[in-house]
Amino acid sequence: MIVKILTRNREETKERAKRLARALRGDETLAFTGDLGSGKTTFIQGLAQGLGIGGKVISPTFVLQRIYRGKFPLFHYDFYRLTEKEIWDLDLEESWGRGVVAIEWAEKLKKLPPQTIKIKIKEKGKNKREFVFHLPSERSYLPRAL
Repeated sequence: MIVKILTRNREETKERAKRLARALRGDETLAFTGDLGSGKTTFIQGLAQGLGIGGKVISPTFVLQRIYRGKFPLFHYDFYRLTEKEIWDLDLEESWGRGVVAIEWAEKLKKLPPQTIKIKIKEKGKNKREFVFHLPSERSYLPRAL
């Protein structure tokens, strides 16, 4: 199933992400793709807020992974600077199913869990973003949250 949403600013992006977070069950993998500055981290910040995670959420570009505690653990990865071999050396699959896994630059991976929610972000203007969600049938409970 494909669902598209359009946001007009950072605040609206975060609000949509919060709504999605409240519908999550805690075993989801979200694979984000989009250009630099397209809104991947902004969406994940809203996701963290919706999971009850306080404090600052920043992209783990240089540390590669951050783990936040909330309603469910949030495993936040950024693979911008890595090769696929380097990614697998991180034991990424150990986090699958143990919380919400949010992957920035997911296009660097050829293999993802079969129930992965793929999110492509497209810039549609200065602050406008289109989010295209590819939802596997096992995640059919999510469109209402978007």
